[in-house]
Amino acid sequence: MLRSLRFRLPAFFLASIVLSGLVAAAIAFRLLDSYTLSRARADLNRESTGLTELYAYWTANSNQPLPGAQLARASGDHLYFIRANPGFALFPGKAPKFEVLSRRTVPVDEMRKGKTVTFEFVPPGQHRRYIAVAKPLFLGPEKNFFGAIVAARPKNQLGTRVVPLVGRLGLALLGGLLVAGLLAVYLTSRITRPVRQLSRVADDIAEGRRDVEIPRVPGGGEIGHLADRLGQMTSRLAEAEQRERNFLMTVSHELRTPLTAIRGHVEALREGLVRDEGTSLDVIAAEASRLERLVGDVLDLAKLDAHRFALTREEVDMERVCERAYSAFGEEARRRGIDYRQEVAARPVIVTDGDRVLQIITNLLSNAFRWTPDGGRIELALDASNGNVAVAVDDTGPGVAPQDRERIFRAFWSRGGGGGTGLGLAIARELAEALGGRLELVSEIGRGSRFELMLPADEPS
Repeated sequence: MLRSLRFRLPAFFLASIVLSGLVAAAIAFRLLDSYTLSRARADLNRESTGLTELYAYWTANSNQPLPGAQLARASGDHLYFIRANPGFALFPGKAPKFEVLSRRTVPVDEMRKGKTVTFEFVPPGQHRRYIAVAKPLFLGPEKNFFGAIVAARPKNQLGTRVVPLVGRLGLALLGGLLVAGLLAVYLTSRITRPVRQLSRVADDIAEGRRDVEIPRVPGGGEIGHLADRLGQMTSRLAEAEQRERNFLMTVSHELRTPLTAIRGHVEALREGLVRDEGTSLDVIAAEASRLERLVGDVLDLAKLDAHRFALTREEVDMERVCERAYSAFGEEARRRGIDYRQEVAARPVIVTDGDRVLQIITNLLSNAFRWTPDGGRIELALDASNGNVAVAVDDTGPGVAPQDRERIFRAFWSRGGGGGTGLGLAIARELAEALGGRLELVSEIGRGSRFELMLPADEPS
């Protein structure tokens, strides 16, 4: 349960919200505390400034100084007057009864220069810390420094404004967590439901089932893309298994036929029932060659799939390669009455693997002869243009349906009625790509097909 996606997603979501809320609350608390402290100092500064002006006005217009009690009543609970000499007498009024503030507490030297000083102190005999603003007091025509008006306030009183806000922030955070938790559970259920369905489908596929129904994911996105790809994978697996079964049946038939013929002629020769031994030996040799081609095709395809296919680089006369491939099918063309032609429009010499190019062209011609009816037409053409060498094989066979034009290049796939193992075109395409070229098909149902091998025209240095 704890490792499931249904638990991890909401847990991660809620943990992110809690962390964000705590960070936001800490920042808000610090900002509010700083703001409250600055506002308190501004208020104290205004109070000390007003009282300093009041004291200076009273002294200038009266022969008696303003009594400390009146000063305290006029200024509030936490206002003090400090004389410069002798010592620093304090008139607290209703304030806590301090008697003396030392020079360390009040920076008098700076106030003599006319500076307003902000400081914090703990009064003698107390434990509460005060924030204070001291305003210098200058009297007389010569503006002699007489003392200072100090406005002070307990610092812990500022927290009374912050604590209620922290409580409200805590309540807001709890409410937000509740709403976010419900939302996280809902969203997680919406997200993980198709994932769980796809997981069950994947389990069925792993057990060998190919007829599973892929759930439809509304809204698309990454999960929808995953569902589509899973459906395509299932279809391809089913198709691959079908091709494999077809291949096994075809190869079994192809292997059994020559083996049966070889075994029959060997038994006849062994028992002395054959009158013409040369004919039997020719049949055995032909069937052995057929087996050799079949085994060679399977091995070539396995090497291509494993990328363990070695290629050589040599100068290749493409006209001579085409002539060799063309000559190999001349006898079959005469026997079947096929109009067999060769057209050479260029005589390029390129650097490639000549044996593999010959194998590709031979496979294309073999495919053309397999599908072209007796009395049809097959043409082999060679041309070069735009930095490419083109070898085309045209036939007048039945053509290839649009839905089959990609399948015929897949291994083990063969159209019914054509014979063969379905490996020739697959090997031809793989070899063409290994040589840096490509194999293209243009076909029309009922009018034949054109297979064209395109190779880069790398001239020898």
